Amino acid sequence: MAPILFLIILCALPALVVPIHNSSAGGCAIIRPPRDGGIRYRGLTQEQIRSVRILPVDYEIEYICRENRQIAGPKVRKCLPNGTWTDMTQLSVCLLQCPKVWTSLENGRVTARPPGPPVEGTVLHYSCNSGFTLEGRNISHCTKLGKWDAPKPTCLYDRNYTGKKKLYIGALFPMSGGWPGGQACMPSAQMALDLVNNRSDILPDYELELIHYDSMCDPGEATKLLYDLLYTEPIKIVLMPGCSGVSTLVAEAARMWNLIVVSFSGVLRLVRKQTRSPGRRAGFVFPVGLTFVFQPVTPLRVSLPPPHPVLPFICQTLDDLEQRVKEAGIEISVRQSFLTDPAVAVKNLKRQDARIIVGLFYETEARKVFCEVFKEKLYGKKHVWFLIGWYADNWFKIKDPAINCTVENMTEAVEGHVTTEIVMLNPETVRGVSNMTSQEFLGALMSRLGGKNPEETGGFQEAPLAFDAVWALALALNKTVAPLKAKGRRLEDFNYNNHDITSEIYRALNTSSFEGVSGHVVFDAQGSRMAMTLIEQLQGGSYKKIGYYDSSQMNLSWFNNDVWIGGKPPADRTVVLEEYRLLSQKLFASVSVFAGLGILLGIVCLTFNIYNGNVRYIQNSQPYLNNMTAVGCMMALAAVFPLGIDRHHVNRPQFPVVCQFRLWLLGLGFSLAYGSMFTKIWWVHTLFTKKDEKKEKKKQPLEPWKLYATVGVLLAIDFLSLMIWQIVDPLHITVEKFTREAPKEDLDVLIQPLLEHCSSEKMNTWLGVVYGYKGLLLLLGIFLAYETKSVSTEKINDHRAVGMAIYNVAVLCLITAPVTMILSSQQDASFAFASLAIVFSAYITLVVLFVPKMRRLITRGEWQSEQQDTLKTGSSTNNNDEEKSRQLERENRELQKIIQEKEERVSALRNQLAERQAIRNRRQPTSGQNQNHNAPPPASQTDPKSLLPPPGYPNPTVDNHSLPPSFSNSSSLYPADSKMSRNHCHNSQIPLLYK
Repeated sequence: MAPILFLIILCALPALVVPIHNSSAGGCAIIRPPRDGGIRYRGLTQEQIRSVRILPVDYEIEYICRENRQIAGPKVRKCLPNGTWTDMTQLSVCLLQCPKVWTSLENGRVTARPPGPPVEGTVLHYSCNSGFTLEGRNISHCTKLGKWDAPKPTCLYDRNYTGKKKLYIGALFPMSGGWPGGQACMPSAQMALDLVNNRSDILPDYELELIHYDSMCDPGEATKLLYDLLYTEPIKIVLMPGCSGVSTLVAEAARMWNLIVVSFSGVLRLVRKQTRSPGRRAGFVFPVGLTFVFQPVTPLRVSLPPPHPVLPFICQTLDDLEQRVKEAGIEISVRQSFLTDPAVAVKNLKRQDARIIVGLFYETEARKVFCEVFKEKLYGKKHVWFLIGWYADNWFKIKDPAINCTVENMTEAVEGHVTTEIVMLNPETVRGVSNMTSQEFLGALMSRLGGKNPEETGGFQEAPLAFDAVWALALALNKTVAPLKAKGRRLEDFNYNNHDITSEIYRALNTSSFEGVSGHVVFDAQGSRMAMTLIEQLQGGSYKKIGYYDSSQMNLSWFNNDVWIGGKPPADRTVVLEEYRLLSQKLFASVSVFAGLGILLGIVCLTFNIYNGNVRYIQNSQPYLNNMTAVGCMMALAAVFPLGIDRHHVNRPQFPVVCQFRLWLLGLGFSLAYGSMFTKIWWVHTLFTKKDEKKEKKKQPLEPWKLYATVGVLLAIDFLSLMIWQIVDPLHITVEKFTREAPKEDLDVLIQPLLEHCSSEKMNTWLGVVYGYKGLLLLLGIFLAYETKSVSTEKINDHRAVGMAIYNVAVLCLITAPVTMILSSQQDASFAFASLAIVFSAYITLVVLFVPKMRRLITRGEWQSEQQDTLKTGSSTNNNDEEKSRQLERENRELQKIIQEKEERVSALRNQLAERQAIRNRRQPTSGQNQNHNAPPPASQTDPKSLLPPPGYPNPTVDNHSLPPSFSNSSSLYPADSKMSRNHCHNSQIPLLYK
């Protein structure tokens, strides 16, 4: 608070100093200070005070006196627009102060003339209470020397007195100030005292007297007056403050003097935190408002904006209200406060979606609040305000310079708000303990007020409460007479240290129950009046009664005439409708059809592979691995169905089972399909990519168990990883919430989109492990496929097709995995991307691996078994062997032509040699013939079969008998019994034939 005031002063100083030096601007001339005193000039320095001659309009000066003197007369003067100071007809002088001890008298009363502090000229008049006699002078004057001219008298007990004894009530009525409620409440209380004192059945031996001061509804002023009441005789048996701020202060201080407080216009529970001993602190409250009725059928949510922080009594009421609403099962959503400007608090209420708002502030602050409410549109069919019911009926129409809203704006903003107020006048014609009806009471009060206008008399509505408060106190004191007499005590024996009497008074008040002019009077255990509460609603610019609430009977009377903008009471919050995002059924059906067709294709491929398992071409493709690939593709395609199942198809308890199907079908299907293809490409790379060992490994047979073992290892790794995942951190349903959406219609609802996921507590960790392992396996498969693209082998004759399938699967998987994680919040896009990737991968794998085999076997008719094919052709059925066989046939035919030509040449040479030999034989002598007697037989004597050509060749025309001996063995090149087959012809024979 201090920094704010400091800033205000700094902002005001420039405007203040300027006219000081400009006498032409108008103002008031400086006046002289009183003797033995001075003047305090606010905001001026000593130099400015010396030079200034004219002070501005509205400038205030304050008189100050020396320590031992007191100001008499006006203490503050203000400069008026006409150039004069206020109250100039009254002098302000500094006078010596006489001792205050003379101003109090035990068992008596002291009246000061003139009222105020005891200074020079003050006269004190002394009188004793009933049953006491005055000893000493009954008057004393304060002299110029600051002393009294007579000793202080005393009141002695008169033993012979048989009249009524007086009991004194100390009251602080706010006759002026912010709420001048004492103007009507004080006459009402005095009227009740007169009726009580005239009753012979109530306190017959006592007379109640009211000692009251004007608290001005100011806690600071009330503090000083309270101590005057407590330290001034006579002793007060009860304190009766008015105005809530003063009541709070008195209740806090009264426990130090063992006093009971009865507040006729409080709004809070003064004994909320009292100790077990009621004599330490006790209070009873006749509230005037701030009673809110909550009887919810279902839990509600309210917002509580507290008032100005300088009103602690309302803050205490707010604490009490918070506890009560929590006990009623009502949620307090937000609590906002403001100092002077409620703009920020109202904006926060709107930001927090406050709907049912309880406003605790005075009338002036209410106008500021609702001006901001109009600007922020925090009213209408979606909102309802609960306000204090003691405002004037036209409070929102009063022009207030502190706000910049028109009357029309304010009327629109406050329409429909509800007020609650204690019923301060009994609506029924019932004669209560005072033997007066409520209407008779109003007539008697009007006569005491002298015909004043009730609307211009402060506290007129609260006057019945003050009247009943006096009656409650009188009845309680009357009830304590007998118990105290039994204990040997009397009410007149009360002092500020006597706890027994205080306890009896408290007990009597707490059990009070009677009919008053304000209704039935009864207190709860905390000392608060349990009165009827009037509930009103502003309808069409005027307040209409819509119900009553009897807190003593816990009964709510509702008239059913409440009117709400929109036709029904607003909800306590924006209704949030949960709406689950479901997969498009058209998309699910379309993808399911493709997945079903893919499964049928897998069944066809699997059946084909099993049926033709004896065909050598199928056998050389490792058909069991291809069968695993087909089964894996079908399992992956089957995973598409649980991927598209949501709460549209199954209930929430069954959804975790769907999550398990998704995981296991897709995981094991991928392991089988990709693992079998990876095994093929792995062993091809292992056996045929090393040049040094290439020839040896080609000759080695590929053992099938190694292939199956590799697939088993990959499958076991996946199975164990999935099993560990589901044991340690099983899949469960998680619900993802999205930003709330407003429907297109003007409804007071918001849509909360929700999406169900299959997730684990550490989902990202598990996915990282699985994706990391699978990703490395895919990259390795791509590498192996690239390395083996040029390898040709009969052991796995479809490894090139496997490599192509690995390329496609790896690319689709590496793209799909991150994209589906990014699109996880979009159910349609995520499902479409993942499911189509599965479908395309399966289709590509099945088509690439099995369709070429089907085409080959169908177009070439190679449906026979390996044995039949061998008997028919005598050769291998694989493609490479047939090609080689055809090439050898062509070469053999060419060689046969060459051989025929050479044979013809050989025949010609044989004929020539035969002729030459004959000529030589004719020329040799007879001796030559004898020498050749032992020689080998001539060529004509050799076996004629040795000179025959090979089968299929034409016989030579020359005579074989004429060949020379050197050519007699040439026929050994073609044995007679041998057969020339295409498989027995070799390229190495060509050079021999040419020789």
